[in-house]
Amino acid sequence: MRADDSAAGLRGDRLTLGYHGTPVVHDASIGLSAGAVTALVGPNGSGKSTLLRALARLHKPVSGEVLLDDGVSAFALSAKEFARRVTLLSQHRPTPSGVTVRDVVGYGRHPYRGGWRRDDPDGQRAISWAMTVTGVEPMAERAVDELSGGELQRVWLATSLAQDTRVLLLDEPTTFLDLRYQVEILDLVRDLADEHSVAIGVVLHDLNQAAAVADRVVLLHRGVVLAAGEPADVFTPERLTAAYGIPVEVTTEPGTGLVTTRPVGRHSSGRGAGSSSTMQMTPR
Repeated sequence: MRADDSAAGLRGDRLTLGYHGTPVVHDASIGLSAGAVTALVGPNGSGKSTLLRALARLHKPVSGEVLLDDGVSAFALSAKEFARRVTLLSQHRPTPSGVTVRDVVGYGRHPYRGGWRRDDPDGQRAISWAMTVTGVEPMAERAVDELSGGELQRVWLATSLAQDTRVLLLDEPTTFLDLRYQVEILDLVRDLADEHSVAIGVVLHDLNQAAAVADRVVLLHRGVVLAAGEPADVFTPERLTAAYGIPVEVTTEPGTGLVTTRPVGRHSSGRGAGSSSTMQMTPR
């Protein structure tokens, strides 16, 4: 990543967001800081992805502001100016046919190219770095439509990193991946924050993944921020039960302080059921 902008960040202040005149997020505030991972969690329809899209400037607020760390409004910048500072890895991207991994990662350099001008003196460095840090360099000449789901997700992440921003937004990056690739993606997210001071906002469905990877979590319910803070402070049985409408048990591992959640269904007792597995990641 670039050596400048070490204090980069992004925040949404009192955002109200809606579709066709109907509000779906109400007066929500969120801040992303350099070197930290912030996870947005909550049940389906709680407004997580809508809030993330607003931070990415893809959903214009009914009220409130999206601001860069220097106080500049995100909507005051041109598309290319904003794309040099913030990048979003969305849930769904079409997979091009017959295009190599290297060329797809190169798509991330679009904010630095324009019109007929192809000059991008920093492009090869950024592409090489993005491919190396995501581990896709060995597959550089393979066609992306020949890759597995986990490999392709790493390629798209490399494409986002080649954009060379200091703020990275990820919308459910582990969806449809097997356990190995889920862990690898979340380890990489943690590395980007710890080793490269990237400010990261990530939407996750799995509460245990969020507790393992995030410095801060934002719990949403029906478009309202119920709580925001460290996972151990936000993930209480009372809050999670209220948000998800099902009893949720919460335990904290002695020594590590790692929070584990377990939803309790009618057949959970004594059968080991429920989503209670803890993501084993590189310690922070």
